[in-house]
Amino acid sequence: MTFTLEQAGRQAWEWLEAASRFTETHDVEREGVTRLCASREHRAVLDALTHWMSELGMSVRMDSAANLIGRYASADPSARTLLIGSHQDTVPSGGKYDGMMGVILPLALVKYLRENAIALPFHIDVVAFSDEEGTRFSSTLLGSKVLAGRFDPEMLEATDDQGVTLEAALQAFGCDPARIPEDRYRSEEVIAFLEAHIEQGPQLEQAGLPVGVVSAITGIERHRIEVQGMAGHAGTVPMALRRDALVGAAEVIRHVDALCKETDDLVGVVGKIENAPNGVNVIPQTATLSIELRSPDDDIRRHARRQLFERIDASLEALGLTYDHAQTYEQGAVPCSPGLIATLEAAVRESGIEPRVLFSGAGHDGLAMADLCEIGMLFVRCRAGISHHPSEAIEPEDLTVAVEVLAHACQRLADRQPSA
Repeated sequence: MTFTLEQAGRQAWEWLEAASRFTETHDVEREGVTRLCASREHRAVLDALTHWMSELGMSVRMDSAANLIGRYASADPSARTLLIGSHQDTVPSGGKYDGMMGVILPLALVKYLRENAIALPFHIDVVAFSDEEGTRFSSTLLGSKVLAGRFDPEMLEATDDQGVTLEAALQAFGCDPARIPEDRYRSEEVIAFLEAHIEQGPQLEQAGLPVGVVSAITGIERHRIEVQGMAGHAGTVPMALRRDALVGAAEVIRHVDALCKETDDLVGVVGKIENAPNGVNVIPQTATLSIELRSPDDDIRRHARRQLFERIDASLEALGLTYDHAQTYEQGAVPCSPGLIATLEAAVRESGIEPRVLFSGAGHDGLAMADLCEIGMLFVRCRAGISHHPSEAIEPEDLTVAVEVLAHACQRLADRQPSA
């Protein structure tokens, strides 16, 4: 071998460090990385990625939604394509690795394949999706929806905090939003979509494993509840006569927490709460809460929803409180392809590691890409499970393992391709 897996891992680390400099923040270690869709920082990281891709002999293009796509071409121009990638954008003051690691790792893979003259019977398209987080325009999964043919033109009307529309921002970035429908892939062209991503959780670290195989991307639902009581003087209304909305909210929080702890493959949170009139000596009249439930099994999640609201109904009625409820969001779970799970498990085992299969409690570009093709995901261990935070961290050696697993997976996919 003229270029080893260890060298590929080190190259990935160097590229990740370089990419982290393209950020709105001044001190990456303390303030993290902030890189938004169609921003100056987005342009800078695409310029760097274009340079690295070109050095690897890849053809490079930016599509009409600001996705960057580099192709490592097969010798057969009519070959199908394996898509590998992740997103370049971040949450405000996020980490170096969420998203970007999944762009850099396949580049390190391409370098390993190219330097060792390893030919594959399919193209590899490495994708840096323009916008997965939705931080600037609340346009979650913009990039992957475009490639999967799920793009809704109404998304172009979304505005950022300065009132700039997504359409105007893409135009200023050098894109032609009117041509977005032309950028979709056709299912017959594509073998699969693979994404490598930090786990964003502690399970791999606790198990002492550098990588894991994802079984499914979680389903998510969100609710808004307004608990209604009666305001009154905090010093004069007897406790037994109070209708305290905040006490009702506490019951809602308790039920969410208890239900999730007693139900396998279910997590949830009350993430927002507002209290009115919010006076130091006033009994709360209304309390408004958000509820979020997540599960890789939609049946589990929907059954939990029914249980939760039965418990809320009983508790609030006992307190003399009423409530209004609206479900504000629902995204079904997306299972990874059983064949790709098996392929990645075998690739992990071939790398000398016992495979661990776990579900993703976070959303990813695969939620959209599953409408185009089979999807598979490889998780990479992250320190203490911390993500969306400046202290997000990975081990450099784990990048070497991830490149090795991806290389084995590609070879297994190659062995299954029909002969020309």
